[in-house]
Amino acid sequence: MNPPLSTPGPTLGVVGGGQLGRMMAEAAAPLGVELVVLDPTPNCPASPVVREQIVGEFDDPDAMRELADRADFLTFEIELADPDLLEEVSETAGVPVQPSPDTLRTIQDKLVQKRELAEAGIPVPAFRRADDADDLRDALDELGAPAMVKARTGGYDGRGNAPVENPDEAEAVLDAVGADEGGAMVEELVDFEREVSVIGVKGDDEVATFPVGENVHEAEILRETVVPARTSDAVRERAEAVARDVLEFLDGRGVYGIELFETSEGDIQVNEIAPRPHNSGHWTIEGASTSQFEQHVRAVTGRPLGATDLRSTTAMANILGEVDERQTAELHGVDDALATPGIGFHWYGKQEVYPLRKMGHVTAFGGSSDPDELLRKARDARDELSFDT
Repeated sequence: MNPPLSTPGPTLGVVGGGQLGRMMAEAAAPLGVELVVLDPTPNCPASPVVREQIVGEFDDPDAMRELADRADFLTFEIELADPDLLEEVSETAGVPVQPSPDTLRTIQDKLVQKRELAEAGIPVPAFRRADDADDLRDALDELGAPAMVKARTGGYDGRGNAPVENPDEAEAVLDAVGADEGGAMVEELVDFEREVSVIGVKGDDEVATFPVGENVHEAEILRETVVPARTSDAVRERAEAVARDVLEFLDGRGVYGIELFETSEGDIQVNEIAPRPHNSGHWTIEGASTSQFEQHVRAVTGRPLGATDLRSTTAMANILGEVDERQTAELHGVDDALATPGIGFHWYGKQEVYPLRKMGHVTAFGGSSDPDELLRKARDARDELSFDT
């Protein structure tokens, strides 16, 4: 049995101090939980709102031990965290880490992730391993072309993923996704109606899911999310059921972003899983009774979970680096967004912007139950913002 909870609460050590760590700290403060983050970038995005930043690489043993020494619980906001090192410092310092390092190991390798999901009976697209161009060509013979090639490790925000149209492109595509170090996975190109996601959370002895969201991607990068997803009740129920099966399969407390395909036949297949708060759950800050960030803090520190009810139909639009080259980050047009009723504005505090980097997001909520209207409103607010002078 956990000891009785009190406030002020514990200190949470987080591997990673990016925008997720920043929003996690903002959500933790009202709970009386303080954050210490480990991040290699001095003055990382989370640094203004956390108690302390330890500057160090994610695989630096000394920095990780220092983080554990200053924390009562450990978690991570980036999959580049080293699960072996997390497990080691957790055991030596007696500080629990959530979600489980074993879960992080599984998620870090897309091929292992897909294999274990399939073995658990969770629906996934057909896939094959591809260590070289010959493997990729064999996979295309079996799965058909075009197909999607994904680096097994290290990919994010569309990086590490690329479609392959024909066998002649095998070498070039493997090189483009950076598969030379860890190999690749080839996945059938799913004929999907839409991409949806479920933000799920595991507590001590409870599981919860947020309403199903619909995601709009372009060039493999998430652009917008609208909630509830614009699909049938049956599809939403099926997506939630699959997400709960995923949560049962995974080990450890915390929030999980579960990306799904709704096929043209109305079936649900798992695309990818993130063992942390996820971009497709940013809408929960304004749109849900408890945000995904507060839920993660609650879960990993052993607190009861909050309600996941939808406050109102909500749409979120990412603010991306629409620039030609790396430059100092200075966003213009913010006054218009702040002056618009029913628009939430979130800036991630990154000092530099480069092409397609996630710099912030806007959320449209309240005043309408029409998801199309709110999505247009979120897009309009986002499109008024610019990094050009």
